[in-house]
Amino acid sequence: MDISLRWINQYLSPADVTVEEFDDIMTKAGLPIEGLTAGIDGDTIIDIEVTSNRGDCLGHLGCAREIAAAQYASKPRQLMMPELKDMPLGAPIGDELTLDNQVPEKCPLFTARLIRNVKVGPSPKWLREAIESFGQKSINNVVDVTNYITLELGNPCHVFDHAKLAGKQLIVRPATKDEVVNTLYAGEHKLNENDIVVADANGPQSLAGVIGGHDSQVDENTTTVVFEMATWDTVTVRNTGRKLQIRTDAAFRFERGIDPRSIDYAAQRAVQLICETTGGQLAEGVLSQGAPLPTDTVISLRPERCDRILGIPTAPEEMAKLLNALSFKTTIDSDGVLQCTIPPFRSHDVHREIDLIEEVVRARSLAVIPIQKTLPVTAREPQESERAMSTITQTLTALGFFETITFSFTSPKLGKIFQRAGTDLVAVDDDRRKAEPTLRPSVLLGLLACRHTNQSARASLPGGIRLYEVAQRFAQDTGTTNSSEQRVIAMLMDIDFAGKNPKHEDIQSTIRTMRGSIDSIVTATFGTTAKTIITPAKPEHAGFDANAHATIAVLVNGETTQIGTFGLISDAARKAHDLDQPAVGAELILAPMIDAYPPISRAEHLPAFPGIDRDLSLIVDESIRWDQIESTANSLNLDRCVGNSLVGIFRGKQLGDGKKSVTVRLAFRDADRTLRHEEVDPQIELFASKAKASLGAEIRS
Repeated sequence: MDISLRWINQYLSPADVTVEEFDDIMTKAGLPIEGLTAGIDGDTIIDIEVTSNRGDCLGHLGCAREIAAAQYASKPRQLMMPELKDMPLGAPIGDELTLDNQVPEKCPLFTARLIRNVKVGPSPKWLREAIESFGQKSINNVVDVTNYITLELGNPCHVFDHAKLAGKQLIVRPATKDEVVNTLYAGEHKLNENDIVVADANGPQSLAGVIGGHDSQVDENTTTVVFEMATWDTVTVRNTGRKLQIRTDAAFRFERGIDPRSIDYAAQRAVQLICETTGGQLAEGVLSQGAPLPTDTVISLRPERCDRILGIPTAPEEMAKLLNALSFKTTIDSDGVLQCTIPPFRSHDVHREIDLIEEVVRARSLAVIPIQKTLPVTAREPQESERAMSTITQTLTALGFFETITFSFTSPKLGKIFQRAGTDLVAVDDDRRKAEPTLRPSVLLGLLACRHTNQSARASLPGGIRLYEVAQRFAQDTGTTNSSEQRVIAMLMDIDFAGKNPKHEDIQSTIRTMRGSIDSIVTATFGTTAKTIITPAKPEHAGFDANAHATIAVLVNGETTQIGTFGLISDAARKAHDLDQPAVGAELILAPMIDAYPPISRAEHLPAFPGIDRDLSLIVDESIRWDQIESTANSLNLDRCVGNSLVGIFRGKQLGDGKKSVTVRLAFRDADRTLRHEEVDPQIELFASKAKASLGAEIRS
């Protein structure tokens, strides 16, 4: 924000602030200087850094208020507000203009005043020099006053030529789809329903809060001026300006918020200057429409709380003096608590007690806060969620996975491949992402894009490349605006094979390796007692192969928790990413794993007596799954059976088409003595009989 030193001194008594003192005061108030340039006739233009919450300092009067309030200045100064004068009034404004504010939620207050018999021409020297000091071109006395008020008070305003307003009316309304506004210097722009315009009977005459219109501008032929001052919804102004790529001083201020209670004084100041510089006469009355004005906010400040936060004592009477100097009307109640009324120009910034404490220390000077040479630090254990994430990432790294960080955006074409049933893609209305305006519905999209980059660079590793990423995926309920995001772990693993195409065994091997990786994560987070349940199922989107996909659940203490899915990446997904390498992918929901951490450990005595392991090879149909075989064994509650496991799967011509041999290992043990083989034989025969009956198995000798 550029500030004229000469201009600042107009609002101070004594009016003798130097550049050095201005620098010292504003820096200690948290508004440091970024640069100095020479102005007109020995003036100095000071560039100060104004944070987004201090919209009140986007005008000279706001900065002068900071100077006057500084108790550490070399001499005390008073703030001199511009004086408002009574002006002779002409015929009522309602005789020649009407106002219709149709969007009070977007335009909390819109005011219009009428000035007749204006003589538009060059600005007087003082006004022209004030405008030109900031590199702006002097246009005419009416327009220059509106720019002057913006720089003086931080309240943007606009003027219309009354004769050019069709129907002699102003209508504040949403734009219609593809409606066009012809702006002052930014050309014509096509609008939509999210934009707000100030229109007459024929169409838009101003783009609300952003820029005025060309068709109703004031020129040398203007004799009657409509003066408008309003306040607008900050988000609407910001979105419209960014979409149309129009940046103006007005939009810069409206984006930071202007309280409607500040408009009356600023508007009176503006029309007074217009009348003085043009010889015009102000019409009686004001057209004003919008939402009810905000009420004053009173915030309590406990002196002991202020002292504890700042680390330095400040007497309550001193706090009240400092806050009153900043225009916070402050009193001390019977309990010694300060009651502070927030001024309108700080309503967008000061909301809580801690904000008032900040004001106290700014008025005292930030330099009074002691800076310790050393700070006491107490080291604490990481949060359980952080420990869980560290455990998961260490597990994946140990398994040969490389972590990636990819973009959250993707193209609609790629996004649709991983779009889950019952959801829509989440799109953003942003011209800066024309090629990829969609948030990814699956983190696997980022891994596939990363894998394509590896492929283009001819990067490879023995056994294939393994990637993972912890990130958000996004979705929106179909037909609604209800969007959601979910943090997941996505994993991608190459299928390692020799030759042109992978064999069935190669695919199965990689799927089992991915299953083992998932088991490792489950064990690391849920504990050794947790059991991973893999259930073949049709995928929710086209990113996985329809015939090689499964859901993943975890069984702990009798409770089952769904944690994700995994499977073979579909040909459609590979083709869309131009990938030659077939791969297996997985996506696990992070929240259940973090919630389960730390895993419950269980210690058991080592067995005192040896056990007996028996392997049994079952020839079954290709459609029979391992979980069916495992369930069959578990359902029998075999005497002294302490577990079962998969040894291996064999396929061959000798077994016949559509057949496979699954070797199961059953483990038996007695805690009190050594088992004999003849005690185990009946259990094996029982299992074999059950497998034949329920699974159609044959026993392979």
